[in-house]
Amino acid sequence: MEKIRERFKQNKPSCESVRLRKRSSILYSTDINKPQTLQIFGVSLTVFSVVFRLLNCVLLQTSFVPDEYWQSLEIPHRMILNIFLTYGYETWEWKAGIRGYSYPLLFALMYKLLHLMNYDTVYLLVFVPRVFQALLAAYADVKLYHLVLQWETPDVAKWTYFCQLCSWFTWFCCTRTLTNTMETVLTTLALCFFPLPGSKTHHSWKYLSLVSLAVVVRPTALIVWLPLLFYHFCVEQNKLKLITQRCVPIAALALGVSTLIDSVFYGKWILVQWNFLKFNVLHNVAVFYGSHPWHWYFTQGLPVVIGPHLPLFLHGCSLATKKHRILLITILWTTAVYSLLAHKEFRFVYPVLPFCMIFSGMSLAKLQAWRKPAAAALLLFNLIPALYTGLIHQRGSLDVMHDLQHLCDPSDSQSSPELLFLMPCHSTPLYSHLHCPLKLRFLECPPDLTGNKEYVDEADVFFSNPLHWLQTSFPSQSTLPSHIVLFDCLEKEISSFLEENRFARQAEIFHTHFPEGRVGRNILIYTREDLH
Repeated sequence: MEKIRERFKQNKPSCESVRLRKRSSILYSTDINKPQTLQIFGVSLTVFSVVFRLLNCVLLQTSFVPDEYWQSLEIPHRMILNIFLTYGYETWEWKAGIRGYSYPLLFALMYKLLHLMNYDTVYLLVFVPRVFQALLAAYADVKLYHLVLQWETPDVAKWTYFCQLCSWFTWFCCTRTLTNTMETVLTTLALCFFPLPGSKTHHSWKYLSLVSLAVVVRPTALIVWLPLLFYHFCVEQNKLKLITQRCVPIAALALGVSTLIDSVFYGKWILVQWNFLKFNVLHNVAVFYGSHPWHWYFTQGLPVVIGPHLPLFLHGCSLATKKHRILLITILWTTAVYSLLAHKEFRFVYPVLPFCMIFSGMSLAKLQAWRKPAAAALLLFNLIPALYTGLIHQRGSLDVMHDLQHLCDPSDSQSSPELLFLMPCHSTPLYSHLHCPLKLRFLECPPDLTGNKEYVDEADVFFSNPLHWLQTSFPSQSTLPSHIVLFDCLEKEISSFLEENRFARQAEIFHTHFPEGRVGRNILIYTREDLH
């Protein structure tokens, strides 16, 4: 017994600290909650995103819709640079008070800064706002990755980011100066702070502030956020505090500042958001610019915007769990509400595209043997439309303005040139891409706001009988413009007028491989021979 007792004494545990072997299993890791840093080609995610979107900005050399100039870049010239207004310069939307100045004011401040630095060249005036949009898009890409990283697995986050960068429509839109682009960026950033089920990054003040900004920029942003706001209200424990201390103060501040800015520039008290709702929804004025059947967004609009991601998106929807339900509801709700409006455009559903990329990322993460072939196919099938629409399709609208810039040089042209654009209204930008007080005229097409059923806009009057319009508008040689810009599909109809008044073709500029209606394959510039 004594021997046994001595052995226990020798084996008595020491009071000294004992070093434990470090567990390699992730279950014992203390860094499990730290966000993982993704590197691409040896650089950080942020650096890669910025470089990628700047490259996106440089390789986007085409036009999309008139609003990317006429609701943004054209307005700062009147606000800050004091470019002389000419015939038809101010569109009906600004005259009717349905467009706010908050978004153009952002570019006006950039213009003013360039002007004070004596760097207000045409190139910088056009390129700097687009670089700004590119940087915002890059930031939204990074935040979307981090959102999914916190909400899902690192694999899903990685493939969501891949899908976001591959998206041809995001490439086509994200660096344009469109209100839809800013709406999409703000919606993505707001989603990163929204209390999604299981998310740990929610912050009511931040997401509500971003939603308010999105609504100020484009009131239709509220359509996307209505189901999300309702969900937040339902899950919030202190509903009264959410409404009285969060929603109301933030919304009131955003609406107050927006109203003040708009009232200053309009020169009268005005509520742009109400006018926007009244004209576009209650009076349905937008139908003047075209209409589509109710199912268009489901059968064409959203599938085209999602593009080659569509099979992955549908597969991702089938993998959705209860926590993903709110995003699916938001996508369906937004598409359904926009389907009720007669006037439809692809860009209107752009704000829900990042939501769709999350489901596409879930699909790629789920695939095993087919993951690499699917990713390669996705990249290829998005690359083709991205490069074609960014470099080739509808580039003439910008190239023709570049060709006309030499008229701003007094030593390189006759005194006071006058330009006439015989094209569908707002086919090209104007002063934002010329930056000099030339006398310009284009065909106007404002909708009728008086209820006159026999109303016909100037553009329709012209295209119904081009020769008659030209002869009545320019009865003598002294009233003729020095330059005429037109699509080639119109050339044959007005050839007698051009020959009679000694106009000669100066340039032919490619525009599109898919001419349609009043839009031709090429843009022509005619100049009066006696002015050479």
